Amino acid sequence: MAIEVADGPPAGGQALLERVEQLTAAIEATADPFLRGTVDELVSTIIEMYGEGLTRIVRELADQGQGELLLRLADDGVVGSLLLIHDLYPVPLEARVEQALVSVRPYMESHGGNVELLRLEDGVAHLRLVGHCHGCPASAATLELAIKEAIEEAAPDLLGLEVEGVAEPAQVRKPLAMAAPVAAPASAPGWQPFAQAGSVASGTFRALELEGVALIVANVDGAVLAYRDRCASCEGSLAAAGLSGPLLTCPACGSSFDLPRAGLTADGGAQLAPVPLLRRGGTAYEVALAR
Repeated sequence: MAIEVADGPPAGGQALLERVEQLTAAIEATADPFLRGTVDELVSTIIEMYGEGLTRIVRELADQGQGELLLRLADDGVVGSLLLIHDLYPVPLEARVEQALVSVRPYMESHGGNVELLRLEDGVAHLRLVGHCHGCPASAATLELAIKEAIEEAAPDLLGLEVEGVAEPAQVRKPLAMAAPVAAPASAPGWQPFAQAGSVASGTFRALELEGVALIVANVDGAVLAYRDRCASCEGSLAAAGLSGPLLTCPACGSSFDLPRAGLTADGGAQLAPVPLLRRGGTAYEVALAR
């Protein structure tokens, strides 16, 4: 018997969830198979009973026109997890997947690409990367750092993810294994505040560092773009590079990279390493770095 929980519950809820995990581990360690089976059946019956109670509560809220209250309750990590487990979440799965894609489109568009939701079939979302993101060598990283994380947060009940236009499909055409809400692993890339990105004036760039990672952040006609500070041709630093319009030119080897076109050279032979950078709420910036 395995119990999985959503990320980010309130402090009191976290203590309860940790206790549930401890008790689950103790039961699984029991040598008596009859006892384990009895406990599994007991837990399943209790969950079914709670599900019936939640169903009646949700139905009553809907009948009373309390849809806004239900949405606020669903935003709570613990409550939302229970609603998902019992298929009672007030926002349809397809709408939540689309909301997740809306949140990452500014980043995709800033690199000359986009992502489309083709269809939702048997709990699996079928997506397509378009524009410069289609077939791009960095598209696998883009998917891992931006799209996948956004979808896992908004739709943890999604059963899988299929993506067209990824350079290395074998690495990304895998089920997300999200049949129930789960906590993100400690090694997963995560979004974090990056206020310095907002200080880069249009037509300029800055060499910045975040948690020991050297970055180049440029503002091209109002679009703020971030890349790893490493030339794709000579592997030197770009801190002293020159920016002319959309082109960033390496001071060491002279290679020029088109920043709005995913950091590609004119002949497409080399490409900078893009870093997911999103603008939240119209003002604040966040960046996703692998931990």
